[in-house]
Parts: sequence; C-alpha cells; structure tokens
Amino acid sequence: MWAFPSGRFAHFFVVMGMGLDRIRIGQLVLQAVESLGYELVEFELKGAGNNSVLRIFIDKPDGISHQDCGLVSEQVGTILDVENVIPYKYTLEVSSPGLNRRLFKESDYTRFAGKLAKIQTRIPLQHQRVFKGRLKGLRDGSVAIELPQGNQMEIPLDVIQEARLEFEWPAAKE
Repeated sequence: MWAFPSGRFAHFFVVMGMGLDRIRIGQLVLQAVESLGYELVEFELKGAGNNSVLRIFIDKPDGISHQDCGLVSEQVGTILDVENVIPYKYTLEVSSPGLNRRLFKESDYTRFAGKLAKIQTRIPLQHQRVFKGRLKGLRDGSVAIELPQGNQMEIPLDVIQEARLEFEWPAAKE
C-alpha cells in the first residue's frame, strides 16, 4: 500500500520499474485527474523502458466519455512530460474502469451498495474463496454482501484479494 504525503492511501497504485520516483508519479497523476473533477480509480505502469504502458482508469458519477479520456490523457501527459518523472518513452492509456469495475476503496462498497459484485478472498471463509452477491455496504471494516440464497455475509476488508462489480443483464421481457 502506498501512502501519499497528503495522507491518502493509494492501494490501487501499481508501478513496476526500477529507478522511478513512484510516489511522485502517483502524486502527479492523482492531482491532475482530481483537478479535472474525475476520480482516479486505478493506474499502473507496466513494461520496461520504451515498451512501457501507463494505464489510468478514471470515473465520475454520470460515467466517462471518450472526450473525458482525451482531456485527462492530454493533461496527465503534459504534466508527466514537463516534470520528466518517466525518463523514457511510454504509451499513455486512459479509460473508464469498465462494467466490471474493481473495488478498491472503502467508499466503493458504500457507493455501489445494491449492485452485484464478485469478491475473492485470500483465505477461505465458510469453505470458499469466491462470493457473488449484492453489496449491502460496509460495516465495522467488513463488506456486507447478500448471497443468492438470501443470506447475508460479512467479509473483512483485510481478507479481500480482489472485488469487482458484475454486469447484470436486464431481465428479458416476455
């Protein structure tokens, strides 16, 4: 987990590479995205040298458009180039988090309450590691989820390996 000097935790921050100021890159990307009024969902820098790809996933309450991605790409690219924090060529990709958005922050579990989600745990709980059901929010450090059978379960945040929203197909009308 990376902690930004502002006190924000960025467990969604993945950078692989030697000799990069990871904290500085994270600060610049976060500041640029938030200054434009978007939420930084996740970003990663993968690859080595000139084959590197910086992927940034952004969101806002009413969804992300192609123009939103272009605006963030232009702003982030300019700032990173001026600051020269990535000392080689890289490809910058900006997109929405998609229909199966990953859930990272505690606030995600409250924001998406009522939505279908799939949660994978690091350790087995009730003899299983994968749970699919409706998010019911966050209570005392645990994610509340209603399973398909109707029973509710609480999954501690510290055992969650990955959580994602699941796309729901609209019910067919007959």
